[in-house]
Amino acid sequence: MADVEASKSLSGLLNGIAQKVYYNNSEITEELLKDELYPELSQEEFKALHEKMKALIKSIATADMDPSQLEAFLTAQTKRQGSGGLGAEQSAALSRFWKSQRVRVRESLLSQSRWEPGLRGLSWRVDLHTAASRGDAAHSGPVALMELELGRAGQDSEFVCLEFDEAKVNQVLKKMSDIQESIDRIVHRT
Repeated sequence: MADVEASKSLSGLLNGIAQKVYYNNSEITEELLKDELYPELSQEEFKALHEKMKALIKSIATADMDPSQLEAFLTAQTKRQGSGGLGAEQSAALSRFWKSQRVRVRESLLSQSRWEPGLRGLSWRVDLHTAASRGDAAHSGPVALMELELGRAGQDSEFVCLEFDEAKVNQVLKKMSDIQESIDRIVHRT
């Protein structure tokens, strides 16, 4: 029965760490986890366990380990000597945790790694401006109008409007072609 309770406490700790670190749940604190899951441990013992599990989760998440990589990693950690090593029950709890949380942790890491707004939408149209409407014969002809919708997760969108004449459209298309060629070289190399 003690093993079941220890396993539940460790699973709770792993999920609590994930809630705080990866899912930005500010209600989860180290003190809450200690008081709820490990009241019998001293503050130093809990801190050591918490930091060890947090570091292991970080290693697993950073490498986005698949099941075979996870098994090899946990086996190596189990074979380590001293306080740095893992017990079999800790290894099993980490394995269960990662199998259930891998996709969600990865999505969280990806969203946290984007520091610039992303493109949410793009709309465009072509207008025909005549010399009479602009008062300048040099600018007569079609123009492309493009609206970019930009935003970060959880925030309202921002809109940027761009106007291109035929030369600028060709310049943008050339740059896009260069980007596509670079991506193709990288993709076909791996």
